Amino acid sequence: MLHFTLRQLQVFEKVASHLNYSRAAEELYLSQPAVSMQIKQLEVHIGLPLFEQMGKKIFLTEAGHELFHYARLIAQQLTEMEAVFDEMKGLGRGKLTLSVVNTANYFTPQLLAKFCQRHPNINVILQVANRDAVLTQLADNSTDLAIMGQPPEGQDINAESFMDNPLVVIAAPGHPLATLPHIKFAQLARETFLSREKGSGTRSAMERVFAQHAVQPRISMEMETNEAIKQAVQAGMGLGILSLHSIELELETHRLVVLDVEHFPLLRHWFVAHRSNKRLSSAALAFKEFLLTEAVSNK
Repeated sequence: MLHFTLRQLQVFEKVASHLNYSRAAEELYLSQPAVSMQIKQLEVHIGLPLFEQMGKKIFLTEAGHELFHYARLIAQQLTEMEAVFDEMKGLGRGKLTLSVVNTANYFTPQLLAKFCQRHPNINVILQVANRDAVLTQLADNSTDLAIMGQPPEGQDINAESFMDNPLVVIAAPGHPLATLPHIKFAQLARETFLSREKGSGTRSAMERVFAQHAVQPRISMEMETNEAIKQAVQAGMGLGILSLHSIELELETHRLVVLDVEHFPLLRHWFVAHRSNKRLSSAALAFKEFLLTEAVSNK
């Protein structure tokens, strides 16, 4: 029979998440030797090594991978239990872990500010990443809710749309196409594009629309942030395709223009998503309801 403590399991989960003793120690407000001692004690109880070191990096062993799976499930159940008891005691507080794709971070802070004004005792943890990383967080059950442009198909995910997300073609004001009306899609084949990285929702949408029109985009450079793409487009390095939400400031200051290209804007939507079988806390339910009923009016 295994005899380890919940504290040891919590320490292990943090180390396994980061594969780094120092970062785990910082999050747990412990010293690194204290973290190492907890892991050693846990390995004694398990009877198997949980980590192996290669050079300066640590990796999970086979036993470590198995324990990590259960540790995350137990951590999530403990969080849900704590939320249930808080609600029963009427404390009016809670915690919301929210994951958003990079582009959604242009409007999410304003929505969160409005929500937190109404619910000042809710602690919000905001995680910003690309679409693949957000999907992993959903799959790992390490987030309550996610905001993304295109929910996955064939997965056990509940997703509801709450706001339009138009994608547009952008250019520098001095670009030859900047003042032309009714640009044919085929003309884009002659242009150079700056694109988000593979795994980005914007990149996937771009690839789909070009494939639908049998046009091969000339991608000169891949960038991991919308800001980098905007700067490169402003510098005249090529065209870009981004969410209209991400370029509002540049349009107001006339640093970028939206091209009048047929079939654009691409009309997409923002979705709020969570695991279908996840028991949402009152904080998560309140924020989801807020998005579905008031996101458009607050944008």
